[in-house]
Amino acid sequence: MRGLKGRGRAISLVAVLIFVLASEVLILVAEGAGECGKTPIGSAAASLSPCLSAVNNVKAKVPLTCCARVGALLRTAPKCLCAVLLSPLAKQAKINLATAITIPKRCNIKNRPAGKKCGKYTLP
Repeated sequence: MRGLKGRGRAISLVAVLIFVLASEVLILVAEGAGECGKTPIGSAAASLSPCLSAVNNVKAKVPLTCCARVGALLRTAPKCLCAVLLSPLAKQAKINLATAITIPKRCNIKNRPAGKKCGKYTLP
């Protein structure tokens, strides 16, 4: 009888493990379908960390690393920048959206999506 209980626990454990792995795959697939492509929004936000010194002060000099990363992001996934700026992560970091949205222009990025809406703001 004892062997059957152990075997039942092992089968239950395997079933839970399969469920967890399947759930992880579904989450990864769902994240891959977002505005940032296959890059999770948290990773996209982290890649923009060099911009933190410029997101709350419109007169602050935008670091070259920030401009390079914003430019790359706009080339590969143009909607991702807006998704990052509207994300809970940006709200948590107290990012000033009205100022942050000006970074592509302040970086003089030529192919920026000027005129596109991002929340209640329009990219300059």
